[in-house]
Amino acid sequence: MELLHHQVILHLKHTFRTSREASDQRRNVICRINFGDTFGVGEAAPSIYYGQDADSAGEALRRAADRLAGDPFLLEDLLADMARLLPHQSAARAAIDIALHDLVARTLGVPLYRLLGLDPGRTPRTSITVGLDRPEVMQRKVRELGPAPIIKIKVGGERDEEIVRAIREITPAILRVDANAAWTAPQALEKISALEAYDIEFVEQPLAADDLEGLRWLQERTEMPIVLDESVRTAEDIPRLAGCARGINIKLMKCGGLREALRMIHVGRAHGFQIMLGCMVETSVAITAAAQLSPLVDYADLDGHLLIEDDPYEGVEVTDGKLILPDRPGIGVRRRQPRGEDRP
Repeated sequence: MELLHHQVILHLKHTFRTSREASDQRRNVICRINFGDTFGVGEAAPSIYYGQDADSAGEALRRAADRLAGDPFLLEDLLADMARLLPHQSAARAAIDIALHDLVARTLGVPLYRLLGLDPGRTPRTSITVGLDRPEVMQRKVRELGPAPIIKIKVGGERDEEIVRAIREITPAILRVDANAAWTAPQALEKISALEAYDIEFVEQPLAADDLEGLRWLQERTEMPIVLDESVRTAEDIPRLAGCARGINIKLMKCGGLREALRMIHVGRAHGFQIMLGCMVETSVAITAAAQLSPLVDYADLDGHLLIEDDPYEGVEVTDGKLILPDRPGIGVRRRQPRGEDRP
């Protein structure tokens, strides 16, 4: 197998701000694995929060290129070897994992969801995220979305209730709130009590990732469902979260790819959690890969490709919020053609 990779600079439609960072562009890494006459495509969308960036992901992929060999259908063995080689580079491992799954399904000539035995008609609707800003700016962003059925609101500042109130005033959409670990437990209880008036579906990661005692205390005192993101990276994290929340947010870039995400879904179900599939700011490559698993989950937050101006690929579509999987072989992505050019 031949593994190639290159960086892409993605320009965001709006400054994307959370309670801990803000950016106007992202650097991701696209990889391609060639095998005979077939190939597979993957993507790394590394996060500084997890100690990774495009340079470290690229270096990890260079190391992996020297090691990747053998039968691409031996996914368990190949990905276990990558986990040993790159234990702290989950985004790079996700790129390899996605590319291998794409390659295998392309070789068989079937969409990946079909190879996994999943019904594409059971995909959920995805939320669209509105980054943290002044209430009037966030209102304008919501209006630009049009009739989006589900909106995730980034909060974590002094004007949280004002922000949610402003957005609820202009939309009947389902609203989800994500604090990105910005609150203390007493703050969270007070804020959640206030936000209940605005018909919020759930609150994501209200407290610090490792504050499990605080999360248990909070979930015991509110009927509002809590969904955890930063607190859970792989399946091994799930058992210790019992009682801390009602749901978990699984991301390919945190866990290392589709194989581990699938394991997390089953482990999460065994522990009684509702499951959400989330994302970083990603192109249609990684978003479409994650969407292959979406028939198995309760919630989707797979909107990363909708936040960027210059997605170089096309794949999963969003129609009235619902994820529409492509029926092409593999994960189903293809290069986006410049306007005015015919598709070959």
